[in-house]
Amino acid sequence: MAELTRKDLVIALISSGENPRLARLDLAGLDLSGLALYGADLTGTNLQEAILAGAILDGAKLADSDLRGANLKGSSFVAADLSNARLSGCLLAGANFTDANLSGANLNGAEKSEANFSGANTTECVGGPE
Repeated sequence: MAELTRKDLVIALISSGENPRLARLDLAGLDLSGLALYGADLTGTNLQEAILAGAILDGAKLADSDLRGANLKGSSFVAADLSNARLSGCLLAGANFTDANLSGANLNGAEKSEANFSGANTTECVGGPE
């Protein structure tokens, strides 16, 4: 019998219903590209170097999460809470942060080309959208 991987566990939790609770888990380095994580609770989750390209995280709670060096290319964070999230060194190209809360977030060194920050709260955001 094959071992259950961290990615298998995440997919099982996501499949368990709406608004999956993944708060404070260590998901560093996982390839979660293209997953639909609408309204997911990822508060305080470690997503360093994770691949979330094309993922949908609309309405998700990512406050205090660590996404340093993550690939978020083309992902959607519409109305998501990313307050105090660490996004330094992330690939944010083409990501959609419309109406997201990025207050206190750190975007230093993030690649933000063609990212959409329309209506986003960037109060006290370090390395903001420019």
